[in-house]
Amino acid sequence: MEHLAAKNQGKIRQYRKPLNINLGMIIFGCIFIYTLICVGMYFTSSHIVGYEVKAGSLSVNNVYKGIAIREEEIVPSAGSGYINYYAREGGRVAVGDLVYTVDETGRLAEMTGNADPDENSFSDEDLNELKTEILGFTSTFSPRSFSEVYDFKYSVQGTVMKLANYRILENIDSLKNSSDSGLVNFCRAAKTGIVIYSTDGYEDLTPEQVTAADFDTSGYEKKPLINSGLVNRGDPAYKLSLSEDWSIVIPVTKERAAELEEAEYVKVKFLKNQYVSWGQVFIHENEDGVYAELLFNNSMLTFCTDRYIDIELITEDETGLKIPNSAIVEKEFFLVPEEYVTKGGNSGADGVLREYYTEDGSASTEFVETPIYNEENGEYYLDDASLRIGDYIIKPNSTEKYPISKRGSLIGVYNINKGFADFKQINILYDNEEYSIVESGTTYGLSVYDYIALDASSVEEDDLTNEAGAEAFFHKKADKSEDGSESAGTESTKDSDGTEDIAGTESIAGTESVEDNDYSTETSNDNGEDENGSNDDQTTD
Repeated sequence: MEHLAAKNQGKIRQYRKPLNINLGMIIFGCIFIYTLICVGMYFTSSHIVGYEVKAGSLSVNNVYKGIAIREEEIVPSAGSGYINYYAREGGRVAVGDLVYTVDETGRLAEMTGNADPDENSFSDEDLNELKTEILGFTSTFSPRSFSEVYDFKYSVQGTVMKLANYRILENIDSLKNSSDSGLVNFCRAAKTGIVIYSTDGYEDLTPEQVTAADFDTSGYEKKPLINSGLVNRGDPAYKLSLSEDWSIVIPVTKERAAELEEAEYVKVKFLKNQYVSWGQVFIHENEDGVYAELLFNNSMLTFCTDRYIDIELITEDETGLKIPNSAIVEKEFFLVPEEYVTKGGNSGADGVLREYYTEDGSASTEFVETPIYNEENGEYYLDDASLRIGDYIIKPNSTEKYPISKRGSLIGVYNINKGFADFKQINILYDNEEYSIVESGTTYGLSVYDYIALDASSVEEDDLTNEAGAEAFFHKKADKSEDGSESAGTESTKDSDGTEDIAGTESIAGTESVEDNDYSTETSNDNGEDENGSNDDQTTD
């Protein structure tokens, strides 16, 4: 014994720990893995994002800077000397009216400088002319175009001098009778027109010659013709605008040009004085782009001194339902004559009577529910998910048949009010790069506050959007089954006794049968005995 005890003391055996399974860690690991899978599926799968339909209109930029095109003629000076103007700028002169004088001696300048201030006091009409010129400048002035201040300065100086010269005209007869009369050239208008005392080099420009460079105002230079200035023979003395017909040319896109050309006339607001006039539209495709010419037969007198004019095109705003262009999709449908569409099923839904053949080869009909998406020229647009090309439908209360073959497409969006994607046809009134205005109140279209899929490319017909939508979707499918329409992947056939079964389903032993009356459940075993041990044959409905 002592020997065995000593022998056992020399052996060391390793203790095996019992297998201890932590059930909590296993459950936690499963939940963690499931969470990772769900997160991965969420980020890798496409999601239907809703957009609430609201009434609105599109903001279109209708403000343009245009170039004024007029029939203008520069009149050269008839002599050399100091020039003095007597016709009002922007005023009409007739043939033979005195426009300016060229004084070789400078005596007229002395008469202007030595005139009594009281004699040259301005009338109310003169002051109104100055006020109009000042207000016109302040309403259009921009700090970015500070050089226009100098043009305004010379313009006001010239206006004041011309107004002062009107008083000198009362004493002009004394100058004619003096010995210096031969040194003063009295220059009269050879044509009728509107007098302008400035040049800019655009007098001979035509709408067909306009380019994008002409709209760059940074290089534009307007040269005022200064009163009492020294001129040489042949220098520009003044400019005449010969016709009341004039036009404004603006750059436009091809799409905008097509719209304006179709309208023929457009209402134009002049931003300088908020005056509104109608212009006739002519489109010109010049070297570097498309331009719209707006022809006017009035208002030229108001803008005769302006080459660049800011205008706004007043078009009728299209109002309706505003939706993003990403939600718009085109979908194909079957076209069926309206007399072949009827109502049926438990819910009285729209559908057609489709012909099919039973197993014994006899022809029969079944009601197939198909929503109507649009009506046009006596034909209905029906969903192609329930029908197939080659199907025959029967006209109600008749034996006439119609083969399903004709197709058509509609522009629309996916409505997700019920939780699943349902196509709705739309009628686009106006659109731009991002949004479209569609007609509201249509029979098969949208209404305000409807929800639509923001991205139609990620949506398929009847896609579910949430759990509530799934419930509504399955209710919809259940209603269709009750109405007699066929389920996906099944075919309806009728037995000889008139009862309708679903092809592909059989009464199989070992399945459960639920009685509607008492909700009792019976099962059949392989021996044909029920749970109570009876040998009665059991069948399932």
